[in-house]
Amino acid sequence: MEESQARTGIPLLGEKVPEMRVQTTHGPMTIPDDFSGKWFVLFSHPADFTPVCTTEFMAFEKMREDFEKLNCKLMGLSIDQIFSHMKWTEWIKDNMDVEIKFPIIADNGNVASKLGMIHPGKGASTVRAVFVVDPNGAIRLMLYYPQEIGRNMDEILRAVKALQISDENKVAMPANWPNNDLLGDEVIIPPPTDEAAIKERLEKYECYDWWLCHKKL
Repeated sequence: MEESQARTGIPLLGEKVPEMRVQTTHGPMTIPDDFSGKWFVLFSHPADFTPVCTTEFMAFEKMREDFEKLNCKLMGLSIDQIFSHMKWTEWIKDNMDVEIKFPIIADNGNVASKLGMIHPGKGASTVRAVFVVDPNGAIRLMLYYPQEIGRNMDEILRAVKALQISDENKVAMPANWPNNDLLGDEVIIPPPTDEAAIKERLEKYECYDWWLCHKKL
Protein backbone atom coordinates (compact mmCIF):
# COMPACT_ATOMS: atom_id res chain seq x y z
CA MET A 1 0.00 0.00 0.00
CA GLU A 2 1.47 3.36 -1.04
CA GLU A 3 1.77 5.92 1.75
CA SER A 4 -0.35 8.41 -0.21
CA GLN A 5 -3.12 5.83 -0.56
CA ALA A 6 -3.15 4.58 3.03
CA ARG A 7 -6.40 5.28 4.79
CA THR A 8 -6.48 6.98 8.16
CA GLY A 9 -8.13 5.83 11.37
CA ILE A 10 -7.98 2.61 13.33
CA PRO A 11 -6.72 -0.17 11.03
CA LEU A 12 -8.23 -3.64 10.77
CA LEU A 13 -6.65 -6.81 12.05
CA GLY A 14 -4.78 -8.49 9.23
CA GLU A 15 -4.15 -5.27 7.33
CA LYS A 16 -0.59 -4.40 6.41
CA VAL A 17 1.04 -1.55 8.28
CA PRO A 18 1.24 1.36 5.85
CA GLU A 19 4.79 2.00 4.66
CA MET A 20 6.13 5.06 6.46
CA ARG A 21 9.49 6.80 6.70
CA VAL A 22 9.96 7.97 10.28
CA GLN A 23 12.53 9.83 12.36
CA THR A 24 13.55 7.98 15.51
CA THR A 25 16.05 8.23 18.33
CA HIS A 26 18.07 5.64 16.36
CA GLY A 27 17.94 7.67 13.15
CA PRO A 28 15.63 7.49 10.12
CA MET A 29 13.76 4.19 9.73
CA THR A 30 11.17 2.73 7.37
CA ILE A 31 8.17 0.85 8.74
CA PRO A 32 7.65 -2.04 8.21
CA ASP A 33 10.63 -2.72 5.90
CA ASP A 34 13.30 -2.28 8.57
CA PHE A 35 11.63 -5.09 10.54
CA SER A 36 11.29 -7.47 7.61
CA GLY A 37 11.40 -11.06 8.83
CA LYS A 38 10.81 -10.02 12.44
CA TRP A 39 7.84 -9.39 14.67
CA PHE A 40 7.63 -5.94 16.19
CA VAL A 41 5.54 -4.11 18.75
CA LEU A 42 4.76 -0.48 17.90
CA PHE A 43 3.35 1.37 20.88
CA SER A 44 2.39 5.00 21.41
CA HIS A 45 2.38 7.09 24.57
CA PRO A 46 0.66 10.43 25.28
CA ALA A 47 3.78 12.50 25.98
CA ASP A 48 7.37 12.50 27.18
CA PHE A 49 8.15 13.50 30.77
CA THR A 50 4.86 12.17 32.13
CA PRO A 51 4.62 9.77 35.10
CA VAL A 52 2.69 6.81 33.65
CA CYS A 53 4.64 6.87 30.38
CA THR A 54 7.93 6.88 32.28
CA THR A 55 6.96 3.74 34.20
CA GLU A 56 5.84 2.10 30.95
CA PHE A 57 9.09 2.79 29.12
CA MET A 58 11.09 1.43 32.02
CA ALA A 59 8.91 -1.69 32.06
CA PHE A 60 9.24 -2.21 28.29
CA GLU A 61 13.01 -1.83 28.46
CA LYS A 62 13.32 -4.29 31.34
CA MET A 63 11.47 -6.84 29.18
CA ARG A 64 13.13 -5.92 25.88
CA GLU A 65 15.37 -8.99 25.86
CA ASP A 66 12.35 -11.22 26.51
CA PHE A 67 10.73 -9.81 23.38
CA GLU A 68 13.94 -10.15 21.39
CA LYS A 69 14.16 -13.84 22.32
CA LEU A 70 10.89 -14.15 20.38
CA ASN A 71 12.44 -12.40 17.36
CA CYS A 72 10.35 -9.35 18.26
CA LYS A 73 11.53 -5.74 18.36
CA LEU A 74 10.07 -2.79 20.26
CA MET A 75 9.38 0.71 18.92
CA GLY A 76 7.80 3.61 20.82
CA LEU A 77 6.06 6.71 19.49
CA SER A 78 4.58 10.03 20.55
CA ILE A 79 3.93 13.42 19.00
CA ASP A 80 7.04 14.95 20.57
CA GLN A 81 10.17 16.27 18.91
CA ILE A 82 13.27 14.10 18.71
CA PHE A 83 15.23 16.21 21.21
CA SER A 84 12.43 15.74 23.74
CA HIS A 85 12.63 11.95 23.35
CA MET A 86 16.40 12.01 23.76
CA LYS A 87 16.30 14.30 26.80
CA TRP A 88 13.60 12.13 28.38
CA THR A 89 15.49 8.86 27.85
CA GLU A 90 18.60 10.60 29.20
CA TRP A 91 16.62 11.57 32.31
CA ILE A 92 15.39 7.98 32.74
CA LYS A 93 18.95 6.67 32.50
CA ASP A 94 20.38 9.27 34.89
CA ASN A 95 17.61 9.13 37.48
CA MET A 96 16.18 5.60 37.19
CA ASP A 97 19.30 3.75 36.02
CA VAL A 98 17.43 2.27 33.04
CA GLU A 99 18.83 2.81 29.53
CA ILE A 100 16.13 2.78 26.85
CA LYS A 101 17.66 0.81 23.98
CA PHE A 102 14.71 0.59 21.58
CA PRO A 103 13.92 3.38 19.07
CA ILE A 104 11.24 6.02 19.67
CA ILE A 105 9.49 7.72 16.76
CA ALA A 106 9.25 11.51 16.81
CA ASP A 107 5.89 11.77 15.07
CA ASN A 108 4.51 14.89 13.44
CA GLY A 109 1.03 13.37 13.58
CA ASN A 110 1.37 11.44 10.33
CA VAL A 111 1.85 7.99 11.88
CA ALA A 112 -0.67 8.61 14.65
CA SER A 113 -3.38 9.67 12.23
CA LYS A 114 -2.81 6.68 9.93
CA LEU A 115 -3.12 4.25 12.83
CA GLY A 116 -5.90 5.91 14.81
CA MET A 117 -3.71 6.88 17.74
CA ILE A 118 -5.01 10.41 18.36
CA HIS A 119 -6.90 10.63 21.64
CA PRO A 120 -10.42 12.08 21.03
CA GLY A 121 -10.92 15.38 22.76
CA LYS A 122 -7.33 15.69 23.99
CA GLY A 123 -5.62 17.69 21.28
CA ALA A 124 -2.64 16.05 19.61
CA SER A 125 -1.97 13.56 22.41
CA THR A 126 -1.78 9.91 21.43
CA VAL A 127 -3.61 7.13 23.22
CA ARG A 128 -1.67 4.21 24.65
CA ALA A 129 -1.99 2.09 21.52
CA VAL A 130 -0.22 -1.22 20.94
CA PHE A 131 0.20 -2.89 17.55
CA VAL A 132 1.73 -6.35 17.26
CA VAL A 133 2.99 -6.79 13.71
CA ASP A 134 4.16 -10.08 12.19
CA PRO A 135 7.19 -10.70 9.93
CA ASN A 136 5.02 -10.07 6.85
CA GLY A 137 4.06 -6.59 8.07
CA ALA A 138 0.49 -7.56 8.97
CA ILE A 139 -1.18 -6.19 12.11
CA ARG A 140 -2.09 -9.18 14.24
CA LEU A 141 -3.21 -7.60 17.50
CA MET A 142 -4.28 -4.13 18.68
CA LEU A 143 -4.77 -2.76 22.18
CA TYR A 144 -5.92 0.74 23.11
CA TYR A 145 -5.66 2.15 26.62
CA PRO A 146 -6.77 5.57 27.91
CA GLN A 147 -4.17 8.02 29.17
CA GLU A 148 -4.94 7.17 32.78
CA ILE A 149 -4.19 3.42 32.60
CA GLY A 150 -0.70 1.99 32.20
CA ARG A 151 -0.21 -1.13 30.13
CA ASN A 152 0.58 -4.67 31.25
CA MET A 153 3.77 -5.70 29.44
CA ASP A 154 3.46 -9.32 30.56
CA GLU A 155 0.19 -9.54 28.60
CA ILE A 156 1.77 -8.03 25.49
CA LEU A 157 4.65 -10.52 25.68
CA ARG A 158 2.18 -13.36 26.25
CA ALA A 159 0.19 -12.28 23.20
CA VAL A 160 3.28 -12.25 20.95
CA LYS A 161 4.27 -15.73 22.13
CA ALA A 162 0.71 -17.03 21.71
CA LEU A 163 0.45 -15.65 18.18
CA GLN A 164 3.73 -17.28 17.19
CA ILE A 165 2.74 -20.66 18.63
CA SER A 166 -0.70 -20.43 17.02
CA ASP A 167 0.82 -19.68 13.62
CA GLU A 168 3.39 -22.44 13.86
CA ASN A 169 1.08 -25.16 15.19
CA LYS A 170 -2.32 -24.11 13.78
CA VAL A 171 -3.88 -24.12 17.23
CA ALA A 172 -5.77 -21.70 19.48
CA MET A 173 -5.08 -20.64 23.05
CA PRO A 174 -7.60 -20.80 25.91
CA ALA A 175 -8.25 -17.94 28.32
CA ASN A 176 -5.27 -16.98 30.47
CA TRP A 177 -3.00 -19.36 28.56
CA PRO A 178 -0.62 -20.82 29.65
CA ASN A 179 -2.39 -20.87 33.02
CA ASN A 180 -5.93 -21.78 32.07
CA ASP A 181 -8.10 -23.16 34.90
CA LEU A 182 -9.37 -26.00 32.71
CA LEU A 183 -6.52 -26.84 30.34
CA GLY A 184 -3.41 -25.48 32.02
CA ASP A 185 -0.77 -24.84 29.34
CA GLU A 186 -2.42 -27.05 26.71
CA VAL A 187 -3.71 -25.64 23.43
CA ILE A 188 -7.02 -26.01 21.63
CA ILE A 189 -7.46 -27.85 18.34
CA PRO A 190 -9.52 -25.82 15.84
CA PRO A 191 -13.03 -27.23 15.26
CA PRO A 192 -13.46 -29.73 12.40
CA THR A 193 -14.80 -28.54 9.07
CA ASP A 194 -16.67 -31.73 8.17
CA GLU A 195 -18.36 -34.71 9.86
CA ALA A 196 -15.66 -37.17 8.81
CA ALA A 197 -13.12 -35.38 10.96
CA ILE A 198 -15.19 -35.66 14.14
CA LYS A 199 -14.41 -39.34 14.85
CA GLU A 200 -10.75 -38.85 14.03
CA ARG A 201 -10.49 -35.97 16.47
CA LEU A 202 -12.11 -37.94 19.28
CA GLU A 203 -9.61 -40.76 18.76
CA LYS A 204 -6.56 -38.56 18.35
CA TYR A 205 -7.01 -35.91 21.06
CA GLU A 206 -8.40 -35.50 24.52
CA CYS A 207 -11.85 -33.92 24.15
CA TYR A 208 -14.67 -32.64 26.30
CA ASP A 209 -16.74 -32.92 23.13
CA TRP A 210 -15.87 -33.10 19.44
CA TRP A 211 -15.79 -29.32 19.19
CA LEU A 212 -13.56 -28.86 22.29
CA CYS A 213 -10.40 -30.90 21.89
CA HIS A 214 -7.00 -30.05 23.31
CA LYS A 215 -3.40 -31.25 23.44
CA LYS A 216 0.03 -30.49 24.82
CA LEU A 217 2.49 -28.86 22.48
